[in-house]
Amino acid sequence: MMSNEIKILSPCGMLGYGFPAASFLNGLKEEIHGIVVDAGSTDAGPHKLGAGVSIVSERALKKDLELILTNGIPRKIPIIIGSAGGAGARPHVESTLSIIKKILSENELSAKIAVIWADFSQEEIIEANRANKIKPLSLNIPDLEESSIKDTIRIVAQMGHEPILEALENGSDIIICGRSYDPSPFAAIGIYHKKDPGLAYHLGKILECGALCAEPGTTKDSILGVIKDASFTVQSLNPIRKCTPISVAAHTFYEKEHPYLLHGPGFSLDLSACTFHDAENGVVEVSNSRFIPAETTFIKLEGARKAAFRTFVIAGVRDPILIENILEIEERVKGQVYEYYQEIDTEEYQINFFNYGINAVLGTKEKEAFYGHEIGVLFEVIAKTQELANSICATVRSTFLHFGYEKRKSTAGNLAFPFAPSDVEFGVVYEFSIYHLMEIDQSPFQIEYV
Repeated sequence: MMSNEIKILSPCGMLGYGFPAASFLNGLKEEIHGIVVDAGSTDAGPHKLGAGVSIVSERALKKDLELILTNGIPRKIPIIIGSAGGAGARPHVESTLSIIKKILSENELSAKIAVIWADFSQEEIIEANRANKIKPLSLNIPDLEESSIKDTIRIVAQMGHEPILEALENGSDIIICGRSYDPSPFAAIGIYHKKDPGLAYHLGKILECGALCAEPGTTKDSILGVIKDASFTVQSLNPIRKCTPISVAAHTFYEKEHPYLLHGPGFSLDLSACTFHDAENGVVEVSNSRFIPAETTFIKLEGARKAAFRTFVIAGVRDPILIENILEIEERVKGQVYEYYQEIDTEEYQINFFNYGINAVLGTKEKEAFYGHEIGVLFEVIAKTQELANSICATVRSTFLHFGYEKRKSTAGNLAFPFAPSDVEFGVVYEFSIYHLMEIDQSPFQIEYV
């Protein structure tokens, strides 16, 4: 198992985002010890977990996986997929497994597949919560209530490298991971080959986003990482991109709350003494990444529940008088709707306006003055039922469309609708009901071999 240099190929920053075949095949000119790709994130919010749907399309997943599998399996390179399907829950993992089986069949390939499940039942979480094994992830998250657990549809936890390492040791050709700590599938390759875990995890932190650590950065291209005894290197596999000490160091800070401490399941990384230098043109060498085991191992739990139903409308506004007074007019529109539906408690629904071109992105933090000639208005209604959301949204739309305001020159047509019908029934709105840490004594993740 031992090798002086362990080479890991990261095809892209998100499975299904796509990557140039030429870049990927450039990487396969080397002796590769693992092809590893991240497939999940909570960046899109709780909907993917709650609804059990993927971040990307099945077509895109199959396209990326076919290139990876048909080139990796004949070369006997272990292939690891982290956070399969987007959220890494059972529906996402099963969907990914189905696509992989189809590709293997179509290409007359065989492989030993390990599936590592990351799902937890409500009963398991309730028991852990009663045993005081669960705590909030951050200060702004409340303690976990039993009622919240019972409302939660799906619960997953982020696995570390341990179950992935076990699957590698059992000779798996393809490892499909449920929800994973993003760097763990990458780190598992290095640790399997007895490399320093600090280097393995730091490299995993960089490789998980594909070529985002290069210039120009992108998640849609391939990158190569090489772990040595006292350092690791990263390099782009596309000649139009180049890794530099600054680009790699900058990506080390990506999505971190602390400049040099990175917490993971059962450990932390101390990167305070790290050095980054250009070993040769476009090959950046990194050293002094320190792995510090934790006294207690916590894994991050993620759970989603149904919160409400949404209906929304997108419209354009070009009247400068309306634009100048848009915030006041929107409040007056809300007031008319509340008055019309006096019999409905306002706690049963919300009306929200987002004025794109003025302050929809930063809201009240927006400081720049607005000088444009048109804006886009997105308004939504979130309610306890879809029927109520539809009804309130239709009333908001008709009220806004014909609302009379001072100095208006026309009597109708305040809003320009790009679509007909204008009202879009979104469906269920999910929210994170569990975003906590759970203490464990041993790995609770179950491995199934296919």
